[in-house]
Amino acid sequence: MNFTKLVPNVFYKDINKGLKIFVDCLEFEIGYSELDAHQPFCVLEKDGLRINLFQNAEFAEKDHPEFRLVTENIEEVYEKVSTKFPELLHPNLKEITLRPWTAKEFALMDEQIGIVIQQW
Repeated sequence: MNFTKLVPNVFYKDINKGLKIFVDCLEFEIGYSELDAHQPFCVLEKDGLRINLFQNAEFAEKDHPEFRLVTENIEEVYEKVSTKFPELLHPNLKEITLRPWTAKEFALMDEQIGIVIQQW
């Protein structure tokens, strides 16, 4: 068996909140869009990663995922994010911190998801 990608589905009450954290803040690009549809949907892409965003209040109420994005330049990512989107920094991990498992991490959050940015 061989897999090449894991593509999560993320549900928001308002898909624009997801676009803010993924597109505006983390610089993903919209690869496919049905944002004007009755049930908005889009595919976001960056560096070989892919995420499907859906607007669905019922599913958003039930699902609050956490993701880890691994980078080799956490200081650069932190500088961009903390300068432009400080309101998205998670209050419990709002600065780059060396964790006991030897990874450097900081975290983001919005009303729906948590994202840990990590460098080993």
